[in-house]
Amino acid sequence: MTVKDTITKKLSETFAPAQIDVTDESHLHAGHAGHRPGGETHFRVYIVSPSFEGKSRIERHRMVNTALAAELADRVHALAIKAQAPGEAAT
Repeated sequence: MTVKDTITKKLSETFAPAQIDVTDESHLHAGHAGHRPGGETHFRVYIVSPSFEGKSRIERHRMVNTALAAELADRVHALAIKAQAPGEAAT
């Protein structure tokens, strides 16, 4: 299973999102800190879930980071997060 698949699976199981998109952006960081041959080090996550209702941006990021703690401690160098509740405008 790829790191992207693992991230998608864990976030889907944890937050039952209405929408999720995980993008591997490792190729954009070749030669930068944390990049490894083969990639799978830099990701962008867009997730919409009722779990984020009433939560601040920081609380939402902490929730995602907690769900992906093992990946962030090992393989993932950078994670950009856009977490929203249903009905919030995508910006």
